[in-house]
Amino acid sequence: MSGSNDHIGGEARRYGKATIGEAAARLHAGGLVAVPTETVYGLAADSTNASAVAEIYRTKGRPDFNPLIVHVPDMVAARRLGRLNDLAACFAEALWPGPLTLVVPKSEDCPVAAAVTAGLDTIALRCPAHPVMRELLEVSGLFLAAPSANRSGGISPTTADHVARSLGEKAPMILDGGPCTQGIESTIVAIADDHYRILRPGPVTEARLTEIVGKPPSGETSGKIEAPGQMSSHYAPSKPLRLNALSAMTDEYLIGFGPVSGDRNLSPDADLAEAASYLFAALHYADGSGKPRIAVAPIPGEGIGIALNDRLIRAATPA
Repeated sequence: MSGSNDHIGGEARRYGKATIGEAAARLHAGGLVAVPTETVYGLAADSTNASAVAEIYRTKGRPDFNPLIVHVPDMVAARRLGRLNDLAACFAEALWPGPLTLVVPKSEDCPVAAAVTAGLDTIALRCPAHPVMRELLEVSGLFLAAPSANRSGGISPTTADHVARSLGEKAPMILDGGPCTQGIESTIVAIADDHYRILRPGPVTEARLTEIVGKPPSGETSGKIEAPGQMSSHYAPSKPLRLNALSAMTDEYLIGFGPVSGDRNLSPDADLAEAASYLFAALHYADGSGKPRIAVAPIPGEGIGIALNDRLIRAATPA
């Protein structure tokens, strides 16, 4: 049925004016569309349509206590959904569009479906930078809930092919915008009065956040799931994963970094930004190799390396 979440043979549809219009029509009809962002590919749906949001959870096999990020085109749209105080506005003005998600109190008349916020009184908002996602937001006029377009807990997708292979028969229409440039999910920051907490490290580092507002984040944690990416087991390949490996065992596919070459190297020059852009792609290659186990070389725990190690630790944690 036109506009439904039917399958198109796993074939990615190349980004263009015609397919953006088709994608917008599918979203308005309650369907799903996989769309690139600068971080990872997202599985998008109209955040105000409860049935469409439920289809995201079904398609991914995602637990319903795990909230979703809502993508908006600008600050005006963000203020329709959430209450952005001066601190939140400061971050948004400096870093949007870009790989930063802000968790703020919901607005009184917030129109998103209840499942989007998983029963919380806060909402996670992001203004993405990728031109494909930005045009889809503009053409559709929707606020798009869009978690990563892969099976829940699995390796995040940074290409259209990753989406098709991860979701298989459940894959919806895919807008192919090429490889994602950042390669790991957005930094998530929770705002409370004049304090902020980093709920998930990402491309925007703690040092950059501190520079923008002139103070470091609070170290307080609630111990609850407040945003995506906080489950202990996440981003995981189907094979056992060993971290901080300086060499490979005979049955391991080694993902190198810097002087540790491996079967693939995240960055021969030890560039953390380059490593971040390639991390999930390397994990997909390793997972599809003939080796039954995966090993990853040590990654420095500084700057964006904090986010890389966060993903790898969760990927190596048994479900």
